[in-house]
Amino acid sequence: MAAAKRLVVKIGSALLVDRATGLRESWLRSLAEDVARLRARGTQVILVSSGSIALGRRVLGLPQGGLPLEQSQAAAAVGQIRLARAYEEVLAPHGIIAGQVLVTLEDSADRRRYLNSRATMQTMLTLGVVPIVNENDTIATDEIRYGDNDRLAAQVAVTVGADVLVLLSDVDGFYSGNPHLDPQAQRFDVIERITPEIEAMAGEGVSGLSKGGMVTKLMAARMATDAGCAMAITLGSTTNPLRALEEGAPATWFLAQGDPQTARKRWIAAMKPKGELRVDAGAAQALREGKSLLPAGIVAVSGRFGRGDPVAILAPDGARLGLGLTRYTADEARAIIGRRSTDIEAILGYKGRATLIHRDDMVT
Repeated sequence: MAAAKRLVVKIGSALLVDRATGLRESWLRSLAEDVARLRARGTQVILVSSGSIALGRRVLGLPQGGLPLEQSQAAAAVGQIRLARAYEEVLAPHGIIAGQVLVTLEDSADRRRYLNSRATMQTMLTLGVVPIVNENDTIATDEIRYGDNDRLAAQVAVTVGADVLVLLSDVDGFYSGNPHLDPQAQRFDVIERITPEIEAMAGEGVSGLSKGGMVTKLMAARMATDAGCAMAITLGSTTNPLRALEEGAPATWFLAQGDPQTARKRWIAAMKPKGELRVDAGAAQALREGKSLLPAGIVAVSGRFGRGDPVAILAPDGARLGLGLTRYTADEARAIIGRRSTDIEAILGYKGRATLIHRDDMVT
């Protein structure tokens, strides 16, 4: 926690909403204090928060238990407004701006949407905003849902290149059995690698408000750690839960396998290019120095590719310099060959991105 540069925190419905009284305002204020403290020392924070359906169904007077899809989506529509307002109100006294981000599974499955989500959240963090991320339950059908915010939080951590993910839960870690049912179950302090034996120990949760059991948390841990992000499961109901974790509260830490940037580069390197960009000598030298690829440095475009597709980058003599994810289609790239970034809007009719391939989306 002390070394985290970018932290993703998942907050479940059961922590945020009380069935009898509604929003747990004092607990949420304590979480905002934790966020402010972390940001003051330079840590960027993203919150992945459940609670919109739980808040909305209370306002609409809907019964407990399972709801038809259309009622769940109506509850989410009402609850999302209240959830966003709640975060805005607790963060504002600390001088922190909150921004709402609603996503579906399609946003990570489709490479173009994935890159756009990544760029949006990166920009929000650069501007000092705390993104509040939730699944877009108002439009998502079962086919395009994550279904639980544990895996959503892991995907967000992967998308933004976070180095730490914290799941604030109704249990204080990963146990050898279900601690609610087995008094002999033992908590793990550290799990270095997720083995078949660890997987066999996972059981479903018993919370009435939360859908995510230990199986989904283990899936989140595998997704995050494979991408170079460490993950912790800890009890979230305590006041100032992030400070408590940092001060040694019981938790299970899943260790990262490498670092986020290396994992992302490895992912890109494994892709098959759909086209080629030949660059001039100046651009080739800039790429060797770790810089992004600008339209001005391109001399030829070949192949058919869309935004977010992998393309090979070739030196003037045809030697392969690297591979990257393009921010423009093949036709758009051809239109802006050799032009300055400031000319893009006049050529394409919209204000595009300055770089054709950003260095974070490139392997050289």
